[in-house]
Amino acid sequence: MTDQEAGRVDRVVMRDIRKRYGMVDALRGVTLRVGPGEVVGLVGDNAAGKSTLMKVLAGAVVPDSGEIVFDGRTVSFANPKDARELGIEMVYQDLALCDDIDVAGNLFLGREPRKAGGMLLDVRKMHADARRHLDALNIRIPLTDIPVGGLSGGQRQAVAIARAVTFGPKLLILDEPTAALAVAEVETVLELIKTVSAQGVSVILITHRLQDLFRVCDRLCVMYEGTLRADLDARSTSLERLVSEIVAHDAEEKEGGRR
Repeated sequence: MTDQEAGRVDRVVMRDIRKRYGMVDALRGVTLRVGPGEVVGLVGDNAAGKSTLMKVLAGAVVPDSGEIVFDGRTVSFANPKDARELGIEMVYQDLALCDDIDVAGNLFLGREPRKAGGMLLDVRKMHADARRHLDALNIRIPLTDIPVGGLSGGQRQAVAIARAVTFGPKLLILDEPTAALAVAEVETVLELIKTVSAQGVSVILITHRLQDLFRVCDRLCVMYEGTLRADLDARSTSLERLVSEIVAHDAEEKEGGRR
């Protein structure tokens, strides 16, 4: 049965994506699908190809071959601006926030509202818009004039995600959003992912915190050495099954080496 016959509508389809760096095949023909409002966990060991695949989708890396179909239309990206114009946002692990600028300033950095005439910043509007965006995402940051450098790790992650959401994305890619966060802060980020997906935004989540995946994901995609090894339904998959898919190749290679 084809996807059309099954009634599936995809937000994005990455088909047979390949990328080679010198002698290393970073991506060896990966096909990945994500539906509207769907949360997909992308997992695998280090150097499995997760970040490279997502950088291709975000326009930061140009693939050697393959096809990307977004909302039913074949597209190509020369840079992140091309991907953003279609509605694709990626929040990288380093967050790319300016610590000395306040919350509102970070949310609208480079897109600050201006007063009539376009010369002066409309600071009041910027803070009002920031408050509205934070409240819509249930982000509990009391003031929008606090420098981001003074926020906790979880609050900083929330600001980075909120900034991406202000662009009105159709697809949000999160690279290790809960790394190095305390338990309470992890909860904040997971709830934010649920809120964003409930608004119809598709989310791809890269994380090594496997237990978090079962809290928010619809599907779990496992990568190994530049290939997509498994595509699992999160509702019917156990943590043990997921771990076995991630490490299976290593076990097979060790077994083969003993023969």
